Amino acid sequence: MRAVLETRRKAAAVRVEELEAELERVRVDLADAEEVLRRRVIGLEQYLEALAEEEQPVETAVGPSRRKPVGPRRAVPHRENAAGLEDLSVDYQAVMAAAVEAGGDGLGARRAAVVLGWDSASASRVEGARARLKRLVERGWLVETKPGRFILPTEQQADEVVRPGGGS
Repeated sequence: MRAVLETRRKAAAVRVEELEAELERVRVDLADAEEVLRRRVIGLEQYLEALAEEEQPVETAVGPSRRKPVGPRRAVPHRENAAGLEDLSVDYQAVMAAAVEAGGDGLGARRAAVVLGWDSASASRVEGARARLKRLVERGWLVETKPGRFILPTEQQADEVVRPGGGS
């Protein structure tokens, strides 16, 4: 009886080792797939922005228009061309509100992913949130004070407190 139990124990130990090795292979494959997804999400966002830029009319010397554009618009217009936060998409407005809440500590990509309703444990989602934060920096809405920490520009903190619903 002891020999039978010992044989079963050894077989179970071998099966555990096989499954652990398979799990490690799956984890590596998952990490690779998440990286590919992250790159494709960023690529798609860049493509859509470039497409929207090509379709925008040329600005006149009079200055930026305050009218709502007809057709596709950028999710993140340049700050100097926007009437206010209401020109941002809902997701970007939520990120800006989180940046206000974060104050001087700055908003990080993981927190931005949570604000967007994404899984903050997923590396690709955190990188997608980081790409959105970087886009807000490029367009003048945020400033990256130190690597990975995003805050409102100082003149925006003084001039413009985020007002839900656009009220004073």
